[in-house]
Parts: sequence; C-alpha cells; structure tokens
Amino acid sequence: MCGIIGIISQDNVTDKLVEGLSRLEYRGYDSAGIATLVGGQIERRRAEGKLTNLRNLLYKKPLQGHIGIGHTRWATHGGPTENNAHPHATDKVAVVHNGIIENYQALKEELSRHQVRFETETDTEVIAHLVTYYLNQGLSPRDAANATFKRLEGAFAVVLIFTGEENLMIGVRQGTPLAIGYGKKEMYLASDSYALAPFTQKVCFLEDGDRVMMTSDEVEIYVNDNDPVTRDVRVTAQSGATTGKGEYAHFMLKEIYEQPQVIGDTLNSYINPATGQIVMPAEILEVLAAAPRLTLVACGTAYYACMLGKYWLEKIAQVPCEIDVASEFRYREAPLPEGGVAIFVSQSGETLDTLEALRYCKRKNQKILSIVNTIESTIERESDLVLHTLAGPEIGVASTKGLSTQITTLACLTLALSERLGKLSAEESGKMGDALRQLPKSIAHILRQDKDIEHIAWDIVKSRDMLFLGRGGMYPVALEGALKMKEISYIHAEGYAAGEMKHGPIALIDDRVPIIVLAPGNDPLFEKTASNTQEAIARGGQVILFSDEKGAESLKGQARHILTLEPVTPFVAPILYTIPMQLLAYHVAYIKGTDVDQPRNLAKSVTVE
Repeated sequence: MCGIIGIISQDNVTDKLVEGLSRLEYRGYDSAGIATLVGGQIERRRAEGKLTNLRNLLYKKPLQGHIGIGHTRWATHGGPTENNAHPHATDKVAVVHNGIIENYQALKEELSRHQVRFETETDTEVIAHLVTYYLNQGLSPRDAANATFKRLEGAFAVVLIFTGEENLMIGVRQGTPLAIGYGKKEMYLASDSYALAPFTQKVCFLEDGDRVMMTSDEVEIYVNDNDPVTRDVRVTAQSGATTGKGEYAHFMLKEIYEQPQVIGDTLNSYINPATGQIVMPAEILEVLAAAPRLTLVACGTAYYACMLGKYWLEKIAQVPCEIDVASEFRYREAPLPEGGVAIFVSQSGETLDTLEALRYCKRKNQKILSIVNTIESTIERESDLVLHTLAGPEIGVASTKGLSTQITTLACLTLALSERLGKLSAEESGKMGDALRQLPKSIAHILRQDKDIEHIAWDIVKSRDMLFLGRGGMYPVALEGALKMKEISYIHAEGYAAGEMKHGPIALIDDRVPIIVLAPGNDPLFEKTASNTQEAIARGGQVILFSDEKGAESLKGQARHILTLEPVTPFVAPILYTIPMQLLAYHVAYIKGTDVDQPRNLAKSVTVE
C-alpha cells in the first residue's frame, strides 16, 4: 500500500526520489516525505496529503544529498499527519517502512524503559529507536540493523540510512515487496520495478528474509546475520515512460476509455489470427484438465472476476470450482484435493492476502496458476503457471480495465479448457470466440452513450442508498457495480442476486432508493429478472434498467431510466455490462466532487492485512 524509494548516487538524489514517489502514487497514500544526508546529518521534508504538497515544500526549502530515502504513506497506526509521515528519524538513523510491525507495542514499552521518548503514533518509529539503541551499544550499522530485524514481527519492508554514512543503505524484505535497481555508480531500492523504471532496467527482486547492504557501486544480499545469497538480476520489461491522463479529467476515465484497446490486446494474445480459435499454453490446459477441482481466490474486484469465472467454468467446461476471498480462505484451512489447481487473480500481483493464500495452497501441493496484470510481481514469481492480462499500467485505485481484462482472460481460458475436455466442439468454441472478438466494438458503442449515463448520474447523485440487481452472470456484475459506487462516490450501495430480493432486501425499497437492474433481454433468466423488477416498481422503487432492445421494450414505461446496450450473447454480456457500471460510478463521483482516482481510505495495492 505504501511506497518506498531509496537511492545512493554520485549526484543529488532529491529530484529522483520525488520522481520515484510519483510513480508510486497509484498504490494509494495520504502523506509523503524524503530524507537525505546533508553534511553527514539527516535532513527531512515531509508533508500531509498529496505529493504536490511535498513538492511545494521542497521548492520553499530545497534539500540536497547524494543518498536518500522516500516514502508515500497510507495510514495504519496513527492518523495521516505530517508528524506521522515517513521517513522517521533519530539523530543516528532514518527509516522508511511498508507493512505492519505486529509486536511494536511490546517493543515500544521496552524502549520506554530505556528513557526513549516517542513523538508519533506509528509502529515505524519503533524501528528507528531500536536501531539507535543498538548503535548506542557500540554496534556497527550492519549489526544494529540485523539485531533490529530479528526483533520485528509481521510483514514489512524496511530501508535505513545512517548519520555519517554517505555511502551505505540497508534494507530488508519480510512479506512485503522490495526490489533492487542497478545503475552506473548509482543503486536503488524500491517497492516495485515500476518505480525504478525511469532509472534502470536491471532489477533484482528480494525474497522473504533477504537483507541487503548497498553502496553506490556494490550490493550484498544476505540472510540471517551474514549468510550471503545470490538472487537473479534480470532486465525488467517495465517502461520508464510516465503515464499521464492526457485529455481526460481523471486516470479512471482514461482507463475506462482504454478498454476497447486493452481487451482487444488481451484477446489477440489468446486467439490464433489464422484460425480464430482460442489458444492457451498446452501446459496450463493439461494441468487444468487433470484437476478434480479448481479453487479460485482473490480480493475485492478480482474476487468478482473469480465469481464470474466459476459460473463459466462450471456451466461451460463442467469443471467443479470453489471460490473464496483470500482474507478468509487463508484462515479457514480449507481441505484441497490431490492434484487440484488454485487460480489466483490480482491486478497488482502484490496483494498480501492473495499472496499468503497462494502460499497456503503451495503447502497443500496445489498447482498454482496466476492471472496478473503487473509483470514480474511477487504472485507471478511464486506461481507455477501464469497468464497476463494486457491492461497496461492501471493508476486509478478503482479497477476498471484491470477487471475487464481479467474476466476476458477467464473467458478465453474457459473456452480453451471446454474444448480440451470435449464439452464444446471447435465450432461452438469458435462462435463464442467470435462473440468475444466483437466486444471492443460493443464497448465503443457504450462509450458513445457516455452523456446518457451522465444524465442518469445527475438523477441519483443525492441518493444515500442504492441497490444493484442481477441474475446468473449479471449477479457478479451487480456486486461489482455496487462496489464501484461505494468506492468512489461514497454512496452506500449493495448488490444482490435478483431472486434474493424477496428474502429480505425488498424491505429496503422506497421511492428514495435507486435500483440498478442488469437484465439483457436475450438472457435465459430475463423473464425472472423482469418479474423481480416489477415487484420493486410496485413498491415505489426507482428502477434504472440496463438492457438491450428486447429487454427495454419489455419494461418500457415502467423504469425511470433505460440505457439500451447492443445485443450480445449471454456468454459475453457480463463483460460488456461492467462498462456502464464503471461510467455510472465515475459520473456520480465526479459530480459529487470526490477524489475519483484516489478515494479516501483506499489503496491500489493492499500489502498489509
């Protein structure tokens, strides 16, 4: 969630630290800061709020230095104030830290008995004081860092610089990502390779338990106190090009409009252009075809992608599937079948709950297939098999093109596996593949209706509560639509299977609650959804219908608003219907004036529990 950047150079590092932090903004944060050594002494600049506040501070109070660390903080322990912002420092050491120190309270009480005074509410400050305590006992920086790292419990990445040490930086990874970048007379540490891309393409990803000691021209990686280890140095595929908003007001809107392109790119990576057939790596199909059960695990929006994947894989491929949210799955100690396959879906590839669930499945001898967007992520590196969603960098916290490429990938996987298992003929698979290939055109048609969706948004912007309804494949879309509305507009919204309305939620309906109904007219369950819709209308519900011409005609004159989408097959309809849900949430949030790209309390990559 937080972001780390550290640089040792022959030149002033301040501008590069800020540039690195700007590439970490997508992770979500509420304060930022940097620390360098000036004349051998630690100097800091920290600011609450967005990175522009730190830039303004540096303009007024410039900072020099050939070594420095920077941080974007997402508050966990202590509020998002300048005082709680990283880096934290004593007169001997400065520290930036991602993750949570679970035993910080015990360490704090211990240090307090040694007359240590704490100035913040954070768990991170304990690290700075503990290192200082060991330095005061006469230990070297390396030994003081090692002694400290052994005392810390939890998931964390830590980077340290020391007073009087102009050419020394020490870091550790334990459960939270940390990567080394190799330059010419310049070395880097960062939360991910994307932050390093402007400076170098030579990257090494640390593994859990790794510690690193670096100078401007040398790197030593070790475990325990002094046992050296070797980690692969690779040329990263991350681009150093910056990602801008272009003509769009927000990254989220830009990323919504990129979906015809990125879905097309994703489809092209799995479709044979000569035959039009879906092509998946043979090893993946072989492993899935032999599995007695598939287990799909993810968090947030990616979980709804898994839910849709379960619908497809069970109905079309006839493969038993289990789905769960990662934060629950990893603790309920689920029994897993011999020869089973676990599928993990993540945009960032760094979500801690998903990663720990993956590790649980590995311990249970499951084959691991990951579906990820961010190349070279931890989840990818720890998986047996991987499929990439070609969404490109997704900066907006609320996932849009990340989701649509995930479910597109799951759709392609379903067709290829169904054909491999003999559940679909090549002809049937080809027809469904053709429907997928038409998606970019159908989505472009929705984008041309943007003004109509904005008009609907103006009608619901003052609502306090909303309901989203769907059946079958539209049920996960309803859940995702409600999540998007909550995430960025802060309107309380709930998604329900339409048939469940009579079992309680119908009590919520009155003339102040907009009800979003997702009901393609050619869906086999349309008549049932239409019946549920009429029940809501009869009780004063303000229905907003998303359907095709057939469905719109059936409920004409009954719904408050109707948005007519192109008719598509029930197989691809859930992908198509996610797009207007994204646009509706966007316009409501924009009208309300909320922070669309970085909504309050949310982070792009959740690397703590």
